Amino acid sequence: MNGRANAREQILQRLRANPLPEQHLPDDNLTAIQFADPVAQFEQVLESVGGTSVRGTAGQNWYDAVAQLPMMPQAQKIGSAVPGWDRANVDLREIDEPHLLHDLDVWVVRGEFGVAENAAIWVTDQDLRHRAVLFLCQHLVVLLDRQEILHNLHAAYARIEWHAWNFGVFVSGPSKTADIEQSLVIGAHGPRSLTVVLLERP
Repeated sequence: MNGRANAREQILQRLRANPLPEQHLPDDNLTAIQFADPVAQFEQVLESVGGTSVRGTAGQNWYDAVAQLPMMPQAQKIGSAVPGWDRANVDLREIDEPHLLHDLDVWVVRGEFGVAENAAIWVTDQDLRHRAVLFLCQHLVVLLDRQEILHNLHAAYARIEWHAWNFGVFVSGPSKTADIEQSLVIGAHGPRSLTVVLLERP
């Protein structure tokens, strides 16, 4: 043990005797990408990564827009982190074990903001007893105000309130993998679809 301790001290002494030159942090005043129409850019990128966007009409209730989505007629188990939808029949407050959500068809959640650069949406665990629901449901529906689509990730990181919630994640498109034979598979280990309902703020 003493030999190891001596060797460790020798290494530390050599490091102290040869300090590295001081490195200055890079300039963070970057000119990030901007888009003429961030909403259209968001929709285009979302489609390219396998997601779908739907524009709600002015004055339309969000649950009317969700009710018209193609997966809804066959959906049996439906839940929502956004109150006010009588179609929801799964309440996370009544579920103790998140594994019981394995057969959840549709889950609706509200996105805090979106990013036009990569179609990412910031989602927190607000009103989510089990955050796993975002990854166990078959179809994830995200409600997002059109006015809350930012141009780039620089603006997105500046917008994040790191201490407001216990959990936050960027989601973009449904689950997918291309590891096997370079063949893209949608819904391999998570939601089979992701639909963003773009709402017009009153």
